[in-house]
Amino acid sequence: MWFWLSIAALLCWSGSDLFSKIGCRDGSDRYSHLKMVMAVGIVMGLHAAYEIFVGGTVINLDILLTYLPVSLLYIGSMALGYLGLRYIELSISSPICNSSGALVAVLTLIFIGTEGYSPLAIAAIALVCVGAIGLGVVDAREDPELRAKRQEAGNYQYSKSFLALALPVAYCILDAAGTFADNRVLEILKGSVEDYEASANVAYELTFLAAGVLCFLYVVVIRRDRLVPRMEAPKYVGAICETAGQFAYIYAIADTSHFAMSAPIISSYCAASVLWSRIFLKEKLSWKHYLMIALVVIGIAIMGVLDV
Repeated sequence: MWFWLSIAALLCWSGSDLFSKIGCRDGSDRYSHLKMVMAVGIVMGLHAAYEIFVGGTVINLDILLTYLPVSLLYIGSMALGYLGLRYIELSISSPICNSSGALVAVLTLIFIGTEGYSPLAIAAIALVCVGAIGLGVVDAREDPELRAKRQEAGNYQYSKSFLALALPVAYCILDAAGTFADNRVLEILKGSVEDYEASANVAYELTFLAAGVLCFLYVVVIRRDRLVPRMEAPKYVGAICETAGQFAYIYAIADTSHFAMSAPIISSYCAASVLWSRIFLKEKLSWKHYLMIALVVIGIAIMGVLDV
């Protein structure tokens, strides 16, 4: 089951990437990243209410506080990621951001060990990691003329800057820390709550709702910035995809016996994001991009076969 949950998270989060990019790429809106946090907070808050009052998910202050460090790492990384979308193409940002899964897999194998993983499974993990990281390297080293052509087709111009690359890298580090801590915190909750995955997810969603409320107070009440429905709509589609992906993700990584495989699968949603950016945002790809995507897909296929 972990494999299909990982694939669901991959598809939903790649959709979130696409619509978040559309909602945050307007350089004239300096609060677009905070508005994106607002959108995700509202959607996640609604889902949390459903889980609590309809699904009967257990939530209390102790669970909220136990999961709070993980929630803050994730929310902080996402806010930086949304900000970065204003300065860089999705086809560059997403692979760099989602190299975090490769980092998590390596950390897991280093600190927990390779026991229980066959050589083929480790090779599959390596393929996904190489593909995810390779996408970022290929984009970063891309020929300036090819980059200019891609930007011309997409009708958006970006200039190379330290901030443009630093924001996705910061996302990668924070997200990797959050993912690694997530698995450990879920083990703590496992002993105190029966449906601990659902409780952890609701704790995260309620924390995101609080972050969204704070952003609303700052952007709308304090800064008196307007919310234009036409501009905000893509953000809410992205927020729905983000929430659905998070729901699948929390159950996927709860399977600790397959954690070193589920983490790189989910992180490889950057491969799908690159494809969506080519199709919908007109960001052209080179054969090197497709080679890295192929490595990711092959690695995922091997993991799926091993789980049957």
